[in-house]
Amino acid sequence: MAGKVTALTYQKQRVDRVNVDLDGKFAFGLPDVVAAGLKPGQYLTDADIARLRGLDEEQKAYDRAVRFLAYRPRSEAEVRRNLGRAGLDEELVGRVIERLREQGYVNDQEFTRFWVENRRQFKPLGARALRHELRSKGVDEELATAMVEDLDLEELACRAGRPQAQRLKSSLAGNRRDFRSRLAAFLARRGFEYTIIRAAIARLESELTEGSAGDQVDRSGDVF
Repeated sequence: MAGKVTALTYQKQRVDRVNVDLDGKFAFGLPDVVAAGLKPGQYLTDADIARLRGLDEEQKAYDRAVRFLAYRPRSEAEVRRNLGRAGLDEELVGRVIERLREQGYVNDQEFTRFWVENRRQFKPLGARALRHELRSKGVDEELATAMVEDLDLEELACRAGRPQAQRLKSSLAGNRRDFRSRLAAFLARRGFEYTIIRAAIARLESELTEGSAGDQVDRSGDVF
């Protein structure tokens, strides 16, 4: 395979890749950033070609990772799993991850902050459920716990339960026990703990009954 570079031409379908001809024949393709170091007349040994192909493989893996990251931020573990599914060896994956880290594309602390904020705004979850999600994404347990500890979980439970409480409003007037039981089950499925659920339901009851003349929140028949 060793030979002299006789032509370097951009590919028609991939303008970021260059065809390398050796001794008048197509030999292999390279990313343009790698091919930039070559010039016609340069002699490439077998070792040179193996090194260039290794750089090509790394660039392809890097491009795959960047495409994967384009949809939303990802944890480092998610990127590793994605590259692993492509059959890439661990050493190559490690080099790509390090490159992504250096460029700021992979940062588990920033990813965790993004994930927690996204859930806070669009799908409030309890501490248990949120930590479980983060751990499933490969986030370190200590980091996941630290991020969750900063949340106002009672406020999150109220945000999560408010639409459901509105739907159950008719039960509040006729059967407070049923209202509390169904709302408690809903919040429990969202991963909220007993004390948080109890406090949130009390707040939501007050919101729904506020303004009703003489209506006091009934604590009898408590399901907790």
